Amino acid sequence: MSEVSLPSNYRPTEKEKFMGVRQQQFFRQRLQGWRDEILRDAQGTMQNLQDDDGQAPDIADRATTESERSIELRTRDRQRKLVIKIDAALERIEDGSYGYCDDTGEPIGLKRLEARPIATLSIEAQERHERRERVHRDE
Repeated sequence: MSEVSLPSNYRPTEKEKFMGVRQQQFFRQRLQGWRDEILRDAQGTMQNLQDDDGQAPDIADRATTESERSIELRTRDRQRKLVIKIDAALERIEDGSYGYCDDTGEPIGLKRLEARPIATLSIEAQERHERRERVHRDE
């Protein structure tokens, strides 16, 4: 799909055709920027982990460093999973299914997509899904 040039102040509106070329380009740029930012952060983490040998002289300092390292690695793992979701959203833009609810096929809505560009369910479908999860968890 060819890329469309968008004005820097462009925001999708309800007046436009839902998931028309301009909206698709807006979300593509947003998702790619988010992905690039995560990958830059991950590269910085890898560099920090390689630079830090973890050999602080004090045992309490070593424990603190190890704890911080563990938190950082868990954060990076969550971000790795987020990159997978971002890639899936970018694929949906390319195949034309982006912005439509996986359950109902209805538009997810611009406000929800701006808040959570990787969303695959409308708010109503997400709420139903969460209610079902609570019921099954409580059983």
